[in-house]
Amino acid sequence: MKYLELGGNADMKASQIAIGCMRMTKLETVEISRYLEHAVAQGINFFDHADIYGKGECEEKFASGFKETSIKREDIFLQSKCGIRPGFFDFSKKHILSAVDGILERLDTDYLDVLALHRPDTLMEPEEVTEAFVALKKAGKVRQFGVSNQNPGQMRLLKKYLDQENIPLIVNQLQLSMTFTPMIDAGFNVNMQIDPAINRDGGILEYCRLHDVTIQAWSPFQYGFFEGVFIDNPKFKELNDVMEKMADKYGVTKTGLAVAWISRHPANIQTIIGTMTETRVKEVTDAADIQLSREDWYELYRAAGNKLP
Repeated sequence: MKYLELGGNADMKASQIAIGCMRMTKLETVEISRYLEHAVAQGINFFDHADIYGKGECEEKFASGFKETSIKREDIFLQSKCGIRPGFFDFSKKHILSAVDGILERLDTDYLDVLALHRPDTLMEPEEVTEAFVALKKAGKVRQFGVSNQNPGQMRLLKKYLDQENIPLIVNQLQLSMTFTPMIDAGFNVNMQIDPAINRDGGILEYCRLHDVTIQAWSPFQYGFFEGVFIDNPKFKELNDVMEKMADKYGVTKTGLAVAWISRHPANIQTIIGTMTETRVKEVTDAADIQLSREDWYELYRAAGNKLP
């Protein structure tokens, strides 16, 4: 397992593969305990939550399961997200502080290693966000901060005020898979009058690399916006044919290969997997240390339906 220094922080050495806990409500406490022990045994030490996952139940079930394990709190990283409310987004100081208190209570922990703002809020007042982050850091409730699905302009606006308090943004959660690559496509098709040339995110891939922000890839097996899984999907026959060939070549499964493709990018992306199946976790971690060749990476990119100029 490769470990990344999130946001360039030497004290944040997190596994390149992280567990997303959105589906944890499906498991009983004993199953969660076994699952967590298995994940840690495979080298995973990072777990991602959000206060809206299961309306908070995912955090509660994680805490119940974690209590029954032999894992020490200081040996893992816990991340959660806030800011999404029914029908609107809320980055107000009042809501952030209240949300974190709720998250800590449900997770039964004294602190979060990372708090990320979940989706952009156009009514965000960066001064208020900064006040909230400062208060949380001083109280020891949150160690580091990040965002989710934000573009460079939105991050720069927030950083204008956070930088004054020496609070960096260390992560940005963004959707990325072999079949969902807008942050990569535009970089190949500069100055061209075709759809892949449209810059939909302001160059967020390059921005994060320039500013030591760790990209956390979510939905690594999905195409579109939760439209479905591309692995073994007849809609993606060419891709699956190539994946099968590559999987045999590298001695991994197609599930593991899908994550290895993301990990191959020099941006040092952390991939969040949401599977609650232990065998799937092992398929991914077994592929964590393989290094796809440049030729194989590009072949998979093309097989997913992308054309190089």
